[in-house]
Amino acid sequence: MRLISVALTAAFATFANAHFQLQFPLPRGPFVQNSEPTFCDGYTNAVSNRTVFPLSNGVIDLDSEHPTWTVGVIISTVQNPTSFSDFNSSLVVPYFKTSGEGGFCFPINIAASNVSGIQDGANVTIQVIFDGGDGILYQCADLTLSANVTVPSNATSSCATVTASTAASSPTATASSSAAGKNMLTVPSVVAVLLTGLALLL
Repeated sequence: MRLISVALTAAFATFANAHFQLQFPLPRGPFVQNSEPTFCDGYTNAVSNRTVFPLSNGVIDLDSEHPTWTVGVIISTVQNPTSFSDFNSSLVVPYFKTSGEGGFCFPINIAASNVSGIQDGANVTIQVIFDGGDGILYQCADLTLSANVTVPSNATSSCATVTASTAASSPTATASSSAAGKNMLTVPSVVAVLLTGLALLL
């Protein structure tokens, strides 16, 4: 039993070593390092002060602490999504891999996602899924979509622009201009790895 406990502790400690911070749109709450590997960085309820966000031609701004990373974005039209099951399986930003640490921006066109319920004035939540190579991390932002707003210039003034492909809609990382794609780990696959490790110890 002690070996099992040590194995689980080491596994989850590995997940917690990875970091990224969503800068724009504003996340549900302040960054919590230990909660990053959980749904919405540990924030299970939508906020009342949603960010008014462009229906088309939006931008995601994040800060990466990893030299190489993969990222994708999923969306929910549920008013208060509290679990992964509330999110649509379609990716509004297909997974892509890129490199570099610091601030990065990439485009997001929510109107082009063809997800039911996406329209001007809709309340939605996006979940950014980030893999820095040592664990999968999640942060959410609650939005009100608008066809009449643009991204504030100060929201993206300190980030380098990354061109993300929008051709794929499956959980396979799409190659960016600077790096080859790779498969994105999912929550069930992480659980499967842990269970396999436990079986070997028993």
